[in-house]
Amino acid sequence: MEALYTAEALATGAGRDGRVATSEGNLELDLAIPKEMGGSGDGANPEQLFAAGYAACFHSALQSVARTQKVKITDSSVGARVQIGSNGEGGFGLAVQLEVVIPDLPHDQAQALADAAHKVCPYSNATRGNIDVEITVTDD
Repeated sequence: MEALYTAEALATGAGRDGRVATSEGNLELDLAIPKEMGGSGDGANPEQLFAAGYAACFHSALQSVARTQKVKITDSSVGARVQIGSNGEGGFGLAVQLEVVIPDLPHDQAQALADAAHKVCPYSNATRGNIDVEITVTDD
């Protein structure tokens, strides 16, 4: 693969109870283990960062596919839920649910755009076959 862009981030401290920052300095966050996992919950966590990244990336792919197909979409959104749990083998696994909303488009057409976006989105391509990703198109 020929890289078009490279993002860099550095995590420091005690892993999930530490800090993360990008090399450009435009993202700097304190990290904390979620309360549900026995932590304070007083900071961001990797699952939140993954959810934010996947939602933004998938939304960009959706917009790109719509432009390519000459379909005008406005006020669209993509929400992401990232779950972490035991993989049954002593480690952890992830699952993702994406919710796509494209107002003023027939459901079948919105679903077709979401399906096409799932084929081009880098996050979808990276996770395909590795974790469960469920995509739901809702009307509002």
